[in-house]
Amino acid sequence: MGTEIERKFLVVGDSWRDLGKGSAYCQGYIASSQEKTVRVRIVGEQGFLTIKGATQGIARSEFEYPIPVQDAQEMLETLCDRPFIKKIRYKVEWNGLLWEIDEFEGENAGLILAEVELTDADQAINLPEWIGADVSHDPRYYNANLARFPFSQWNR
Repeated sequence: MGTEIERKFLVVGDSWRDLGKGSAYCQGYIASSQEKTVRVRIVGEQGFLTIKGATQGIARSEFEYPIPVQDAQEMLETLCDRPFIKKIRYKVEWNGLLWEIDEFEGENAGLILAEVELTDADQAINLPEWIGADVSHDPRYYNANLARFPFSQWNR
């Protein structure tokens, strides 16, 4: 079983923009609840099917499998709830860790999040200057929840 241990932060400023190359992502959810999510994602010319378990702190089980992009497209069109999550993901190496910065589009435009996967839930990390508030424990920022209740609908 795969385990994802991840912290999630708001991003501040633009100093991160020149640190990594961005790739377009489109993803939808076949099933989404507190106990599990089943996601279909297209990144470039590759499709992925991902199954995640319930979040325990900042960890959860995760199983991800490459699938043909044509299958992913058909699943998005016929099986997934709307709206889709659309974003540009930038991968940035910083201080020995890989940070993934998601700049959301569509109904979640204006939201920029950074995620970092850890080997242990208690792993100490040095935060880059472009990291803002830690939102790891705020379920509003889970992608599955952003699909159901987009950032543009929040009363900020």
